[in-house]
Amino acid sequence: MTGASTNKINLSIIVPVLNERHYINSFVAHLEAQWQEPRELIFVDGGSTDGTWEWLQKQQLTSYRSPQGRAVQSNTGAHHANGNLYYFVHVDSTLPYHFDHALLQAHYNGATAGCFQLEFDSKHWLLQWAAAGSRWNHLLCRGGDQSLFITKKRFETLKGFNHHYKVCEDLELIKRLYQQGSFKVLPQKIRTSSRRFHQNGILRLLIHFGVLHLTHWCGAGPQFLYRYYRWAVR
Repeated sequence: MTGASTNKINLSIIVPVLNERHYINSFVAHLEAQWQEPRELIFVDGGSTDGTWEWLQKQQLTSYRSPQGRAVQSNTGAHHANGNLYYFVHVDSTLPYHFDHALLQAHYNGATAGCFQLEFDSKHWLLQWAAAGSRWNHLLCRGGDQSLFITKKRFETLKGFNHHYKVCEDLELIKRLYQQGSFKVLPQKIRTSSRRFHQNGILRLLIHFGVLHLTHWCGAGPQFLYRYYRWAVR
């Protein structure tokens, strides 16, 4: 673990990573250009073998290692965070300008959990159509690529992410958030990579993700979701 002491921190940004050496440098530079002021930034590496961990150490960024899996990695980051508001985000995301101000403003206005709307880095009409659904405040319209903010109190009340979920861990937590109380969808948009869709076939992957969302909503367990994901997604 590396890191330096900071002043009082309200927002903790938590980023689970695994073999992201080709992306992490530009992500950190992008993050620092987009936030209104420096925030606590925590990386949790799930056992990278491509030099990601070594790069984090060399840059002296606050970083921890944990077993592989976004659920356990995210929980590890939250355990070490000092803020009273957590923000979980993927390394292939492009964040709105002054995203931290938007998150804190939403929190000050009473939101205890929520996300940004989504857009893809592709103009393909199917991806634009899929992203447009993220404006609706419904569980079936949620996904990890939209990122997630949640207060420390609410996160601890729900005991964080469920370690049994190797995929759809974000949907499982968000489902519990919807069942427990309010969830806020912010108007700003976060952009995510479309590389998986182009690798798997856009329509094909949208259908398979739709099946995952629907079966999870209907109560499918973590083992079924993981087996289906392993079969469907390359």
